[in-house]
Amino acid sequence: MSDDKGLQRAVLDELQWEPSVNAAHIGVTAKDGVVTLMGHVENFFEKSAAERAARRVNNVTAVAEEIEVRLPFSVQHGDEEIAFAAVHRLKWDSAIPPEAVKAKVEGGWVTLVGEVDWQYQREAAANDIRGLWGVIGISNEITIKPIPNTLNIRDSIMAALDRSWFDPETIDVTADGGKVKLSGKVNSWYEREEAGSIAWAAPGTTTVENHISVS
Repeated sequence: MSDDKGLQRAVLDELQWEPSVNAAHIGVTAKDGVVTLMGHVENFFEKSAAERAARRVNNVTAVAEEIEVRLPFSVQHGDEEIAFAAVHRLKWDSAIPPEAVKAKVEGGWVTLVGEVDWQYQREAAANDIRGLWGVIGISNEITIKPIPNTLNIRDSIMAALDRSWFDPETIDVTADGGKVKLSGKVNSWYEREEAGSIAWAAPGTTTVENHISVS
């Protein structure tokens, strides 16, 4: 119980520390390393920042995010306005191939569709939309283009993990075509996400299932 309270306090302190988050209306509970965030914020960017801040805290093994986006009346925009802003934001992002990504908006919720070459491009599209006023949520349905030769994906990922200070004994990688699965244990959520990013960087990776646990 005392550990749960200490973790709860640590997450609250981290939310207060994060300058992009107004923690006044965010509540936190903690149980056995699982942290639940609740309450409300004024925009989707802040909601995402709160989740990232919670994941940074030592001993957090999972985050259940139940924060609601309550837009100020002065910045509530219609779907057409949001779609117009999204199109222009995506168009001006040099990381995203021209015309590769489309945005659909319904009730402030943006769905991204299309096909790109790399995961970083998929993430860049979502980041472009995350900061737009009026957005209350994002569904990222952009897919990664498959490439013909995927035979060496596992070996490439294992080599990259070894270069990045991961102990190869703690992480297992399997690959079926471009579908990669990670399992094993690491010491922090940061390490778990770093391993996932490394897997995504392998040429030919189209999906990553990250089953690594945080001990």
